[in-house]
This record gives sequence, C-alpha cells and structure tokens, in this order.
Amino acid sequence: MFYEILQFLIAFLVIIVALKIIFRYGGIILKILGYLVAGWILLFIANIIPGIFIPINLLTVVISGFGGVPGVLLLILLSLIA
Repeated sequence: MFYEILQFLIAFLVIIVALKIIFRYGGIILKILGYLVAGWILLFIANIIPGIFIPINLLTVVISGFGGVPGVLLLILLSLIA
C-alpha cells in the first residue's frame, strides 16, 4: 500500500514538472520545429531542380531551416562544387 502511494506521488510530480517545462518552453520548441519544417520544404524544392541533389538529413535541414534561403543557396553551391 505504501509503495503504491509513493509511486503515485512520484508519477504526479513527474507530470507536474513535465507540464511546467512544456508550458515554459513550448513556444520556443514550436518555433524551432517550424524552422525545421521550412528547411525541409526548401530542400525539397531545391531537389526538384535538375542537376542538384542535396541529401535531406538532420544537418542539411538545420542549415536550411535556420539559414533560410541563403542557407539553401550555400548548400546548392556546395553540392555543385562537390
């Protein structure tokens, strides 16, 4: 009986801490996810152009997401050089 109550209290505390983190940093997390999705879309559009192939992985998505159009242009330039 004591262990069940203790487990419930620990689970309750973990849920409270998780909700505090989500509410405090939720906007930042959503903004970062938005940048990453935009980077993925920019890479997808760039890969439609004939002669250009940029592998879509975490590094290229982060570069294109946070770099925007200049980041994608840099990746295109690097893919044409290599």
